Amino acid sequence: MPERPDTALWRLTLPHSAAAVPMARALIRTALTDIGPTADSDTAELLTAELVANAVEHTNPAVPIELVVELLPSGCQIEVHDGDPGPPGDLSTPVPGHMPDPWQEHGRGLVLIRTLSADCGHRPTDQGKAVWFTLSTR
Repeated sequence: MPERPDTALWRLTLPHSAAAVPMARALIRTALTDIGPTADSDTAELLTAELVANAVEHTNPAVPIELVVELLPSGCQIEVHDGDPGPPGDLSTPVPGHMPDPWQEHGRGLVLIRTLSADCGHRPTDQGKAVWFTLSTR
């Protein structure tokens, strides 16, 4: 059996449309399948879909969205780059007893990311920001 590399990296520029979500999910599925057992691909797909959908809905359509998937010995890190330098909302640890209303249309995606990822956050880029999360190896 070939040895797994320490890291592997995939980048994909996504359209600024609803088509971006299934494209992103497909890349995640392919990347995590190609490398062998790593992080939970269902969780990775779900969280990636949330980040990409947020980027499509809340950022400038003139600036492309980029998906970056980095597989690491400890799991994976997934980033969504967009053209808006503003923070994505509250990715910090939720305050106990202060969760968003689950029946509200908006705000649940970031709760999912905070809850299901090993770590998450955002950072500035030359073009805007990158919102990221990590998942540990299963």
